[in-house]
Amino acid sequence: MKQPEVWMRGPIEGIPALLQPVAHTLLQAQEEIHALMENFPEALLWQQPAGVASAGFHLQHITGVLDRLFTYAAGQALSVAQLSYLAEEVTPATGVTVHSLLTALDTQVAAAIATLKVTDESCLTDFRGVGRKQLPSTVMGLLFHAAEHTMRHTGQLLVTVKILVNP
Repeated sequence: MKQPEVWMRGPIEGIPALLQPVAHTLLQAQEEIHALMENFPEALLWQQPAGVASAGFHLQHITGVLDRLFTYAAGQALSVAQLSYLAEEVTPATGVTVHSLLTALDTQVAAAIATLKVTDESCLTDFRGVGRKQLPSTVMGLLFHAAEHTMRHTGQLLVTVKILVNP
């Protein structure tokens, strides 16, 4: 039996009230991505129909962007490893599979949920600089953008997969 969307299942245990929408969005995207990628042919992972981004790119990008935005929300700069991952997101990595990309996504979503559980609501409006230019944002702005950006790429992934599987 199909469950209601994550946001309609009630609060996520341990997540502060103001961060529930972020958790709901990330968990909904995770569920949709897993359902979408079930039985997806490995041979199509890096295909770019009509020049759009590949399914592999979207999966790598979602994982990377969650890591980066949560790092900024914590008030930290990106590490060398994070910058390297960013530079390689568009590249079809050798040996990467649908399964490995989904495992990486699951690990990152779990880390994001764990971070949300320990995020103090009183810090949500605290300034956070983004990138080398330290563009202005807040903890809440970054966490909301992480959820919004994840769902945006989930939608793009859906279209790409549908085009590839049902040409």
